[in-house]
Amino acid sequence: MKRPALSVTIITLNEAKNIQTAIESVTWAEEVIVVDSGSTDETPEIAKKLGARVIYNPWNGYGQQKNYAQSLATHPWVLNIDADEVVPPHLAAEIQEALRQIESGEIIAQGFFFPRKTFFLGRWIQHGGWYPNYLVRLVHREHSTWTEPHVHEELHVNGKVRELSQPLYHYGFHSIQDQILTNLKFSHLGSQDLKRTGQQASIQRLLLKPIGKFLETYIIKRGFLDGLPGFIISINAAHSMFLKYAYLSEMDIKNENSHHRQ
Repeated sequence: MKRPALSVTIITLNEAKNIQTAIESVTWAEEVIVVDSGSTDETPEIAKKLGARVIYNPWNGYGQQKNYAQSLATHPWVLNIDADEVVPPHLAAEIQEALRQIESGEIIAQGFFFPRKTFFLGRWIQHGGWYPNYLVRLVHREHSTWTEPHVHEELHVNGKVRELSQPLYHYGFHSIQDQILTNLKFSHLGSQDLKRTGQQASIQRLLLKPIGKFLETYIIKRGFLDGLPGFIISINAAHSMFLKYAYLSEMDIKNENSHHRQ
């Protein structure tokens, strides 16, 4: 029995160095949709040459952009990947078999989650919370929606979610600088989510939250087993946590100063 047709969605901004490998890893899907928020490099042109449907949409946030991309899908089943991710052959085969089982009635599900494995500093990272990093990425679009925080959006499914075993490959950081720049951006966005939920910064949190994050990733989640890369990842995670609360402090200080000036 044939499987149901599949749409793949990818959101992009200046991803010329990644987008080709991402799209080539899903050429077995019936449709690839790239939603671009204004790339100044060759991202849209590369995607079009590879047969993707490219749509421009102004940036409103990660979850918002992914919800918009999902709304454009022609087919009921949608797989979302990032531009710096690759669907390896074993995962591609598992996804297609799961969809075939859905079609035949062998299983019932409205979504699937699977692990993501990240390549960093010359090796696959196996610990520290980076793996297995389970993500819901394959869904029936009528039963799912992305949350819309400033960062760390999640794909929520109203229904049964099943597990796939094969990992998605992630090539997010080509250097330590790449990771630090990403942490700078995400910690700033995360501070806005903290502010929205009414959390406040303090010296205690600025001190204890980073220490807790380091112990969590390096000791509890065994980042030490990844050698020097694991140590660097845990230090950067602690620094990112520090920055998130430092940015929150900055917002509070600026707010106080604006009141004093009035």
